[in-house]
Amino acid sequence: MRRYLRLYFYFIKFSLSKAMQFRLDFFFRIFMDIVFYLVQFFFFNIIYKHTTLLAGWDLEQMNLFVAAFIFADAFHMTVFANNSWWFPISINQGKLDYYLTKPVSSFFFIGFKELAANSFLNLIIATGVLYYFLQPFILDVPKWQISSFILLLLHGAFLYYMIYMIFLLPVFWTGSDRGFADIFYAAEKITHRPDGIFTGFFRRFFLTILPFSMIASYPTRFLFTETEQLSIFTDIAIGSGIVYIIVFILWKLGLRNYSSASS
Repeated sequence: MRRYLRLYFYFIKFSLSKAMQFRLDFFFRIFMDIVFYLVQFFFFNIIYKHTTLLAGWDLEQMNLFVAAFIFADAFHMTVFANNSWWFPISINQGKLDYYLTKPVSSFFFIGFKELAANSFLNLIIATGVLYYFLQPFILDVPKWQISSFILLLLHGAFLYYMIYMIFLLPVFWTGSDRGFADIFYAAEKITHRPDGIFTGFFRRFFLTILPFSMIASYPTRFLFTETEQLSIFTDIAIGSGIVYIIVFILWKLGLRNYSSASS
């Protein structure tokens, strides 16, 4: 474990030095994400001009949910997004050979080597937004529940990445530029909606088959409920466990099918 932490520290140092070489991209990404954040809040605030509750949540609760998925998105963009971008390229060009020869997990190396330093400031902004909208609930909610909410949200950001990998891993067989990334981006908009607006089959679908509702909606629901906490933990454990198993299986099968640059 210590070796992996030390290696990740070097990943961070390298990413920070590389980001400073492209300062225009650094500031453009900050501007682009701030606009995205504002649009999300405006969208729900307009809806609440015509109703007091949506999916059982009032405006304060919905604002916290929006802040939650914004934080999860910023965390993903900072820690994971660059790695997922380069993953299909490494497979198609045979560059995976480089990672397979290292004395560490090839999945860890290719999945965590890039930190998007140009998104780090956005992560700080998103953290501040989350803290701001969490304030009204701090006095009314036990500290352990708030801590659990933060941990579930961090897990949600990682789960988002793992779901994305399920759509990218087929590149081992298809040889396409982005795997099935377009399908993923069409579906991941569910992350931006509270799970309470879905019922029946679709609610269960986005909690098990494609558990996007577990990324931000379920952690937020955990903060507001007193009777469903055990079931929320159980659903998250089962849904994420299925995703991790699928990623592990696809990765192992993909490596068997991989044609290296030397083959």
